[in-house]
Amino acid sequence: MELMVIFQYVVENVKKIRKPKPWKHSEPITRAQLAKIRDEFWDTAPYNGGRKEIWDALRAAAEAELILAQAIIDSAGVIVQNDDLTICYDERGAKYELPKYVLSEPINLIQDK
Repeated sequence: MELMVIFQYVVENVKKIRKPKPWKHSEPITRAQLAKIRDEFWDTAPYNGGRKEIWDALRAAAEAELILAQAIIDSAGVIVQNDDLTICYDERGAKYELPKYVLSEPINLIQDK
């Protein structure tokens, strides 16, 4: 009986993730420019602290559909503070902050030329 109570608590307290609300970049940006700043972020993020395997899981989740992203986050043991993944923690308490531009596209995205 105690196991069922624990399972119910876990199910009720797992934060379901979602894509960030629509946002606008400071100036119109192309898909190529967005890809470049995303790559720059992911290349440098592990140097800002935290564990590489958590950064890798966060990147995989950011680039996946929501159902798969949820599974990645849950299996990696990531603690989600903001349901749009902008602020997360690992089980050791390290904080991971993700900018919206790695999680979704801006509303002012323009076609590459």
